Amino acid sequence: MRKIIAIIFTVSSLAFLSGCANSKAQIINSESESQIKVRAYQTKSYEIDKKSAVRAVISVMQDLGFVIDRADNLTGTVSGTKLDGYKISMSITIRQKGKEVSVRANAQAGIESITEPKTYQDFFTSLDKGIFLEKNNI
Repeated sequence: MRKIIAIIFTVSSLAFLSGCANSKAQIINSESESQIKVRAYQTKSYEIDKKSAVRAVISVMQDLGFVIDRADNLTGTVSGTKLDGYKISMSITIRQKGKEVSVRANAQAGIESITEPKTYQDFFTSLDKGIFLEKNNI
Protein backbone atom coordinates (compact mmCIF):
# COMPACT_ATOMS: atom_id res chain seq x y z
CA MET A 1 0.00 0.00 0.00
CA ARG A 2 2.85 2.37 0.86
CA LYS A 3 4.51 1.71 -2.51
CA ILE A 4 1.30 2.60 -4.35
CA ILE A 5 0.94 5.85 -2.41
CA ALA A 6 4.61 6.68 -3.02
CA ILE A 7 4.22 6.01 -6.75
CA ILE A 8 1.04 8.09 -6.98
CA PHE A 9 2.72 10.93 -5.07
CA THR A 10 5.82 10.80 -7.31
CA VAL A 11 3.78 10.74 -10.55
CA SER A 12 1.51 13.59 -9.44
CA SER A 13 4.52 15.65 -8.30
CA LEU A 14 6.25 15.16 -11.65
CA ALA A 15 3.06 16.08 -13.51
CA PHE A 16 2.68 19.20 -11.39
CA LEU A 17 6.30 20.26 -11.87
CA SER A 18 6.23 19.67 -15.62
CA GLY A 19 3.08 21.80 -15.85
CA CYS A 20 4.87 24.65 -14.09
CA ALA A 21 7.86 24.35 -16.40
CA ASN A 22 5.68 24.57 -19.50
CA SER A 23 3.83 27.68 -18.35
CA LYS A 24 7.11 29.33 -17.36
CA ALA A 25 8.57 28.55 -20.79
CA GLN A 26 5.47 30.02 -22.46
CA ILE A 27 5.82 33.22 -20.43
CA ILE A 28 9.51 33.50 -21.33
CA ASN A 29 8.80 32.87 -25.03
CA SER A 30 5.97 35.42 -25.00
CA GLU A 31 8.21 38.04 -23.36
CA SER A 32 11.11 37.38 -25.74
CA GLU A 33 8.82 37.67 -28.79
CA SER A 34 7.53 41.06 -27.62
CA GLN A 35 11.10 42.18 -26.87
CA ILE A 36 12.13 41.20 -30.38
CA LYS A 37 9.26 43.23 -31.85
CA VAL A 38 10.19 46.27 -29.77
CA ARG A 39 13.88 45.94 -30.67
CA ALA A 40 12.93 45.74 -34.36
CA TYR A 41 11.44 49.22 -34.40
CA GLN A 42 14.04 50.62 -31.98
CA THR A 43 16.90 49.74 -34.35
CA LYS A 44 17.88 50.90 -37.82
CA SER A 45 21.04 50.52 -39.93
CA TYR A 46 22.75 53.20 -42.01
CA GLU A 47 25.66 53.21 -44.45
CA ILE A 48 27.76 55.78 -42.64
CA ASP A 49 30.73 55.76 -40.27
CA LYS A 50 30.23 55.74 -36.51
CA LYS A 51 31.64 59.23 -35.90
CA SER A 52 29.29 60.82 -38.46
CA ALA A 53 26.36 58.86 -37.05
CA VAL A 54 27.07 60.17 -33.54
CA ARG A 55 27.14 63.75 -34.89
CA ALA A 56 23.86 63.20 -36.74
CA VAL A 57 22.18 61.69 -33.66
CA ILE A 58 23.26 64.64 -31.50
CA SER A 59 21.97 67.14 -34.06
CA VAL A 60 18.63 65.36 -34.45
CA MET A 61 18.11 65.02 -30.70
CA GLN A 62 18.80 68.73 -30.24
CA ASP A 63 16.41 69.57 -33.09
CA LEU A 64 13.74 67.49 -31.33
CA GLY A 65 14.21 69.51 -28.12
CA PHE A 66 16.47 67.18 -26.16
CA VAL A 67 19.29 68.49 -24.00
CA ILE A 68 22.31 66.22 -24.49
CA ASP A 69 23.34 64.77 -21.14
CA ARG A 70 26.20 62.61 -22.36
CA ALA A 71 27.82 61.79 -25.69
CA ASP A 72 30.74 59.43 -26.15
CA ASN A 73 32.15 58.97 -29.62
CA LEU A 74 34.37 56.07 -28.53
CA THR A 75 31.56 53.90 -27.17
CA GLY A 76 28.96 55.30 -29.57
CA THR A 77 26.44 56.34 -26.94
CA VAL A 78 24.34 59.48 -26.73
CA SER A 79 21.77 60.27 -24.07
CA GLY A 80 19.51 63.24 -23.65
CA THR A 81 16.55 64.58 -21.69
CA LYS A 82 13.50 66.52 -22.80
CA LEU A 83 11.04 68.24 -20.48
CA ASP A 84 7.74 68.42 -22.32
CA GLY A 85 5.21 68.44 -19.49
CA TYR A 86 6.95 65.31 -18.22
CA LYS A 87 10.49 64.03 -18.38
CA ILE A 88 11.46 62.05 -21.48
CA SER A 89 14.89 60.42 -21.57
CA MET A 90 16.39 58.90 -24.69
CA SER A 91 19.53 56.80 -24.99
CA ILE A 92 21.03 55.98 -28.37
CA THR A 93 23.60 53.26 -29.00
CA ILE A 94 25.58 53.29 -32.24
CA ARG A 95 27.58 50.19 -33.25
CA GLN A 96 29.82 49.82 -36.26
CA LYS A 97 29.04 46.70 -38.32
CA GLY A 98 31.37 46.62 -41.30
CA LYS A 99 30.51 49.54 -43.57
CA GLU A 100 27.25 50.19 -41.73
CA VAL A 101 26.27 51.38 -38.30
CA SER A 102 23.39 50.06 -36.26
CA VAL A 103 21.51 52.76 -34.35
CA ARG A 104 19.29 51.69 -31.45
CA ALA A 105 17.09 54.13 -29.58
CA ASN A 106 15.59 53.55 -26.16
CA ALA A 107 13.16 56.10 -24.72
CA GLN A 108 11.59 56.47 -21.29
CA ALA A 109 8.81 58.69 -19.98
CA GLY A 110 9.65 59.09 -16.31
CA ILE A 111 10.56 55.57 -15.22
CA GLU A 112 8.35 53.78 -17.78
CA SER A 113 9.92 52.50 -20.98
CA ILE A 114 8.24 53.80 -24.14
CA THR A 115 7.23 50.87 -26.33
CA GLU A 116 4.98 52.76 -28.74
CA PRO A 117 6.35 52.34 -32.29
CA LYS A 118 5.35 55.87 -33.42
CA THR A 119 7.85 57.49 -31.04
CA TYR A 120 10.70 55.56 -32.61
CA GLN A 121 9.37 55.96 -36.17
CA ASP A 122 9.30 59.74 -35.70
CA PHE A 123 12.84 59.73 -34.33
CA PHE A 124 14.20 57.59 -37.17
CA THR A 125 12.38 59.71 -39.79
CA SER A 126 14.23 62.73 -38.44
CA LEU A 127 17.47 60.75 -38.20
CA ASP A 128 17.11 59.64 -41.85
CA LYS A 129 17.13 63.31 -42.83
CA GLY A 130 20.01 64.09 -40.45
CA ILE A 131 22.10 61.21 -41.83
CA PHE A 132 21.42 62.40 -45.39
CA LEU A 133 22.62 65.90 -44.46
CA GLU A 134 25.68 64.49 -42.66
CA LYS A 135 26.64 62.22 -45.57
CA ASN A 136 26.34 65.05 -48.07
CA ASN A 137 28.09 67.64 -45.86
CA ILE A 138 25.11 70.00 -45.93
